[in-house]
Amino acid sequence: METVRAPRGNALTAQGWPQEAALRMLMNNLDPDVAERPQDLVVYGGTGKAARDWPSFHALVRTLTTLGADETMLVQSGRPVGVFRTHEWAPRVLIANSNLVGEWATWPEFRRLEALGLTMYGQMTAGSWIYIGTQGILQGTYETFAAVATKLCRIGKLSNGSLAGTLTLTAGCGGMGGAQPLAVTMNGGACLVIDVDPTRLRRRVETRYLDQVADSLDEAIDQAVRARRERQALSIGVVGNAATLVPELLRRGVPIDIVTDQTSAHDPLSYVPEGVAPEHAPDYAAKKPEEFTDRARASMAQHVEAMVGFLDAGAEVFDYGNSIRGEAQLGGYERAFAFPGFVPAYIRPLFCEGKGPFRWAALSGDPADIAATDRAILDLFPDNESLARWIRMASERVAFQGLPARICWLGYGERDRAGVRFNDLVARGDVSAPLVIGRDHLDCGSVASPYRETEAMRDGSDAIADWPLLNALVNTASGASWVSIHHGGGVGIGRSIHAGQVTVADGTPLAAQKIERVLTNDPGMGVIRHVDAGYELAEQVAADHGIRVPMREQ
Repeated sequence: METVRAPRGNALTAQGWPQEAALRMLMNNLDPDVAERPQDLVVYGGTGKAARDWPSFHALVRTLTTLGADETMLVQSGRPVGVFRTHEWAPRVLIANSNLVGEWATWPEFRRLEALGLTMYGQMTAGSWIYIGTQGILQGTYETFAAVATKLCRIGKLSNGSLAGTLTLTAGCGGMGGAQPLAVTMNGGACLVIDVDPTRLRRRVETRYLDQVADSLDEAIDQAVRARRERQALSIGVVGNAATLVPELLRRGVPIDIVTDQTSAHDPLSYVPEGVAPEHAPDYAAKKPEEFTDRARASMAQHVEAMVGFLDAGAEVFDYGNSIRGEAQLGGYERAFAFPGFVPAYIRPLFCEGKGPFRWAALSGDPADIAATDRAILDLFPDNESLARWIRMASERVAFQGLPARICWLGYGERDRAGVRFNDLVARGDVSAPLVIGRDHLDCGSVASPYRETEAMRDGSDAIADWPLLNALVNTASGASWVSIHHGGGVGIGRSIHAGQVTVADGTPLAAQKIERVLTNDPGMGVIRHVDAGYELAEQVAADHGIRVPMREQ
């Protein structure tokens, strides 16, 4: 197995820091401390890859080290296909992953093309080289559970604004799902998480995202119920198949207050069916994909039926964006959409303000550089108590994977200020090497995903995919260091189009200009997208910040 780790320090191996940043972040995605299956180039999400194959990976590395400051490399589904002369304001890399023409946008067709070596699944931040480990989704998950606590207080089920005294049930503890137990305990609650693969649970304990693993279901229930009763923030993992254990927990009447899920349900070949050992699943899926898909969907139907059972019993239940409702419906369960997705239920007001998952990484590899950026964020936004609480908790409780990194949710008028301050830190030598600034593709104005980010839009525009394409175009025009357009992401082939951008803070005046434009226009897309859909909050944000919306001008 080839072991890949990003270079550290402030010595260049490429022709400039934008190219060096792309090189290091590509390699960081495949660091064994970061990736789920680095030997297969899989970063997270079951099949989300950083490069199509090893020859493509080596060609990417070779090209990035020789790429000039006025050149742009084009990447087609994880394979470098060309280098063209552009200019210093152009992105150094443009990436397109997994994109298929509508009529052909199905899992069988994608897999046929993948088997021919013509494409790969890029997930969201795997194939765009800005994955930062489980932390990458942690604050979004934290914000979601904080919003759940707020709702439960509003309807009188809680009184103190935290999840203390509640028990959350979820499943899936891989690269993305692993954020759930820590997000719950950071909000003061108890969490019981199921995973069919014991190695995933052990890894989350090692990286401090999960507190402990129970030896049996009975032990897990006892520990979880005791933590709920004693208002203890504790997360417990238990090994088992969610399609079996979630119905069993419902049957036993375990006092569960909140239910969600983050198994790899977006791809039926990544969801282990009931009665199949996890170690046998990959071979079974490869040899009999149609039969495996049918069994996986039947299991998902059982899983979701039990989730609806908890809903009917009074629990707060939501889809956390993995398409399990759609797959369960295909598996024959008619009430699969009885509970909402997390975005319309809790997050859309943040999107209206241009808020979303702002993230950055220290290319030096020195955790002290992240500590410096944490202090900068606290200094920039002294009145934002929830942000300050997050930064302090993250600095104490979040273990770095690969290059040290941080994430926090910032909105329009905030991200550009943070980015410019970071560039100043580099220019003054307050950090030891440049910083790379990006975000999840799960953002306010960069996704068309009717089962997740754009579910239940007010004007019915859930499936309009012009918005992520415009997002990629405006970020390209604004000077982002690399820009990507993907299909599928965390919800699956045929279900989303999404875009990402990354911008490098190398301390130069040119970087400052690019950062100011990109980190204004990128969240601005979220505001105008929600103005166009008729959200009054977004209209107010646009008016307050002077964002031009031609159809609102007289």
